[in-house]
Amino acid sequence: MRADVVTIFPAYLEPLRLSLVGRAQERGTLDVRTHDLRAWTSDVHRTVDDAPYGGGPGMVMRPEPWDAALTEIAASDPDRRPRVVVPTPAGAPFTQSHAEELAREPWLVFCCGRYEGIDARVIDAWADDEISIGDYVLAGGEVATLVILEAVARLLPGVLGNSASAADDSFSDGLLEAPVYTRPQVWRGAEVPAVLRSGDHAAVARWRRTQALRRTLARRPDLVEHAELSDADRAVLEAVAAEPAEHVAATSGSVVGGATMVGRGSSMDLPDPA
Repeated sequence: MRADVVTIFPAYLEPLRLSLVGRAQERGTLDVRTHDLRAWTSDVHRTVDDAPYGGGPGMVMRPEPWDAALTEIAASDPDRRPRVVVPTPAGAPFTQSHAEELAREPWLVFCCGRYEGIDARVIDAWADDEISIGDYVLAGGEVATLVILEAVARLLPGVLGNSASAADDSFSDGLLEAPVYTRPQVWRGAEVPAVLRSGDHAAVARWRRTQALRRTLARRPDLVEHAELSDADRAVLEAVAAEPAEHVAATSGSVVGGATMVGRGSSMDLPDPA
């Protein structure tokens, strides 16, 4: 896969040289090219923004440098057209299924907006996807691009050491992932569940499915509504729903002072203007 990133802060994308994404580039599985939008400006000040029509606070990114940048990048491989992605708070929510869809593309181009965003005419002319990584606003699209590109890159063939890891991820089957454990067997008085030490692979699979259902119902009940569930899954959910609320919380997250402290794992969110 080729991925071009256009930004006014190329250094912001340096983390793409690290970890899984960095190794994917070293192996040739992923080709990331970062571009400075200011290279396509025509004035001495390298201006990329101007005041918004209709008034209001902030500045808007001008269409000319964006169009010039995207035209030149697209022309670098005339036999195909890239899929152009604009991270923006106004976009569709980014999901694992969206990541899987983008991972099947041979070429992506990310447009990192800043200020109050990119002139809408550029979006209309070029964007295939407007994507939000969450219901909050960041200073620019660079962070969201890092999130999206890492989520996509880890799905490329050979990037993960064990391909089963992606299949077991949270959201891969519509549910959150079950809790995971490693050595030592006992830590601070808490012991690894016996079933995970039993060697009974069928029992382990059932336990993990039950824990995934329990965790999802407690933390993200909205996901349960759309997940593909078997009759056995529904029986588990009915049993969990019948349990006292305190017990459900205690088995789905860390209970501190009567409140359940839970994290949503892979849910980060959004950028573009500010």
